[in-house]
Amino acid sequence: MGRLDIRQLTKTFDEGENVIVAVDELDITVEDGDFLVLVGPSGCGKSTTLRCIAGLERATSGRIRLDGRDITDAKPKNRDMAMVFQNYALYPHMTVRRNIGYGLKITTDLDSSEINDRVEDTAALLEIPDLLDKKPKELSGGQQQRVALGRAIIREPEVFLMDEPLSNLDAKLRTTMRTEIQQLQQDMGVTTIYVTHDQTEAMTMGDKIAVLDGGELQQLGTPLECYHEPTNQFVAGFIGSPSMNFIDVERSGDTLEAGAFSYQISSETRNAVDTASSRLTMGIRPEHIELGTAEEPNAVATEIEVVEPMGEMTYAYFTVGGATHTASIDGERRTVAGEQVHVVFPEDKIHLFDQADGAAIKNSNVDRLGDPSNHPEP
Repeated sequence: MGRLDIRQLTKTFDEGENVIVAVDELDITVEDGDFLVLVGPSGCGKSTTLRCIAGLERATSGRIRLDGRDITDAKPKNRDMAMVFQNYALYPHMTVRRNIGYGLKITTDLDSSEINDRVEDTAALLEIPDLLDKKPKELSGGQQQRVALGRAIIREPEVFLMDEPLSNLDAKLRTTMRTEIQQLQQDMGVTTIYVTHDQTEAMTMGDKIAVLDGGELQQLGTPLECYHEPTNQFVAGFIGSPSMNFIDVERSGDTLEAGAFSYQISSETRNAVDTASSRLTMGIRPEHIELGTAEEPNAVATEIEVVEPMGEMTYAYFTVGGATHTASIDGERRTVAGEQVHVVFPEDKIHLFDQADGAAIKNSNVDRLGDPSNHPEP
């Protein structure tokens, strides 16, 4: 079993007369076998949270329990966890064989032949048996990362902790290793907590993601929940690439006034925002923006200023109300800078947030195919 319960976890650092709150009353439960990604910008508290779970930092307050056992004050070696670091932390004077097996040598009573058998089994799992007699300096970045994973895997821990393990790899290798880590975790079924600042990694790897900002949990949910149903403007802007477009508006009856344009809303949307503040922020993802005609409802005239062809998709940048926004357009459509267009923000795809606190008032209407809750049994 590997259920992890984090309750009211707080970590502060004293900086002279100032107290820095790195983690602020964090509540998270990670079910046995789940893959949780902690994601957020630099300084949001994700690595500090991981280090508290590992026992490398002492929690200021709060409790951490593994399968019901309180491990808040336990030494790292007694937590039954294995950690993979950003810099791999391999012993340069040891062979790959010794690097992978070293943890077993110092923490178990296994004899050398048993350790060697497990090292070879682990190397076979990671497809690196031909590297066992090499030293780290002879390996590529991806190979070193596999050795670091092997050192964690061989211990057969209750929980894997991974602190931005792919950040030193090039883009192509990151994609490959991302898939390999997912496959390993699914095959082994070990509870995993993975830290990254890369929202693409968070979206593609995690069963659930926890979005942090300023040491506080902003949202905990599946990747699609955080993408389609963000709890606030921060999550909406952080999750997704290119990020969501935002336009400040003032609600007046059935109209959202943006200065550069007026946006008519339906009674359904008005009912959703009726009790909210009149000062709102409209959000829409680039892929939901459509190119239409002047006759279409809520069409906004603008000019495409910059075009970035990506192949399947083209990113087109345009200005509305003095701010630059992004639309994702079908790559087969010929789009050029200087083109006069009308952009349309479909009402069922817009999000609305309270300007005062950023809380979501209305999210887009998306029926996520494959979600059992959206497709009940007949």
